[in-house]
Amino acid sequence: MAKEIAKQISSGNDRRTGNADMHASLKTALMAVAALTATPVLAQTLDEVTFATNWLAQAEHGGYYQAIADGTYEKYGLDVTVMQGGPQSPGRPLLVSGGVQFYMGGASGAINAVKEQIPTITLAAIFQKDPQILMSHPGKFASFPELAGASKYILGADGFTSYFSWMKTEWPDFVEEKYEPYQFNPASFLADDMAIQQGYLTSEPLAIEREAGFAPDVWLLADQGYTSYSTTIEAMKPWVDANPDIAKRFVEASIIGWTNYLYGDNAAANELIKADNPEMTDDQIAYGIEKMKEYGIVISGDAETGGIGCMTDERWKAFYDSMVAVGVYEAGIDVTQAYTTEYVCQGLGLDLM
Repeated sequence: MAKEIAKQISSGNDRRTGNADMHASLKTALMAVAALTATPVLAQTLDEVTFATNWLAQAEHGGYYQAIADGTYEKYGLDVTVMQGGPQSPGRPLLVSGGVQFYMGGASGAINAVKEQIPTITLAAIFQKDPQILMSHPGKFASFPELAGASKYILGADGFTSYFSWMKTEWPDFVEEKYEPYQFNPASFLADDMAIQQGYLTSEPLAIEREAGFAPDVWLLADQGYTSYSTTIEAMKPWVDANPDIAKRFVEASIIGWTNYLYGDNAAANELIKADNPEMTDDQIAYGIEKMKEYGIVISGDAETGGIGCMTDERWKAFYDSMVAVGVYEAGIDVTQAYTTEYVCQGLGLDLM
C-alpha cells in the first residue's frame, strides 16, 4: 500500500473515488515524521507489490492501511499498493493474470480455484470468523434455529448457494420457498418484522439502526458452526514459489499491521482509509473495529495462541467436508492444494496485543 495507495483503482461500477491529494499529504507527513525520528540507515530498494481488496476501503481492511501508515511494510522491505475493490471489482482475475501479487480472498474461492485447476494459494486467514450474519427484528426469534420460521429469507445469490445450503442441512425447517433475492436495499426487511436478511456484521446492523431507529438482532453464522475462513491473503502459487521471501515478508508485515491497528494507535491508518473511500465515516470505522473485537473476528480460536492469520489443516478439512455434505462441493477435491500454513501460526504479534 505504499507507492500508489492514493491512486483510486476500481472498476467502472465503483461508486466512490479516491482522494490522491489527501493521501499524498498524509503520506508526506508520515514520511517526514519518520525522517525526524528514525535512526539513519542505508537506503534500500523496496520490493513493489500490489494487494487487491474485495471491497471499498473500510475498517475491515485496516491492518493493511496500518502497515503503510506506521512504516511496517517499509521496515519489511516492501512498497505496497492497495487496490481497493468494489462492485464487480476485478481483483481475482487480476491475481490470476499477474496484474496483482496478492488478493483478499476466502475459503470458498480458494477451494473453487483448486476445483478449476487455477493455482492460487492462501497464505493467511486474517479473519478467523466470516463476518456474514443474518438479521432479524428485535425480539422476534429466541434462537438461530427459530429463524426458520421467518416469513422470508432475504439472501444474496452466493449465500443462497453456500451457507443457506449448510443451514438447510443443519436445520431442515429452513425451506427454499421462503427465499427472496437480496437487492442490497433494506426496504423489504424493514417492511416485514418477521423477515430475516443477510448482512455483514460490521456494516448492515449500523445501517439499519441509522435508517430505522432500532438495532436488529444479529446472528453470526460463524458462531452457529459455519467455519469458513475469511479475508485471506491469496497469491498465485507459481509466483510464491519464485518469490517466497517477498510472500513471507508481506504476510508477516500484514499480521503486525493488523495487531497494531486493533491494539495500537490507528488514527493515521483510518485517515488513509477515508482518503481512499471518502464516503467512509469515523463512526462507521469505530463500529467496525468494535464489532471485530467483540465477536472475535480477527482474534479467536487458533489465532489466540498462533497469532493473527493462523490456519490449520483440520479447520480447512472440516469446512470442506461440511460443504461436501450439503452438496456445495463434490468429494475428491484436494483441499490441501488451496492453502499453506508455512507463513502463519508462529505467534507473531502476540507480544503486541
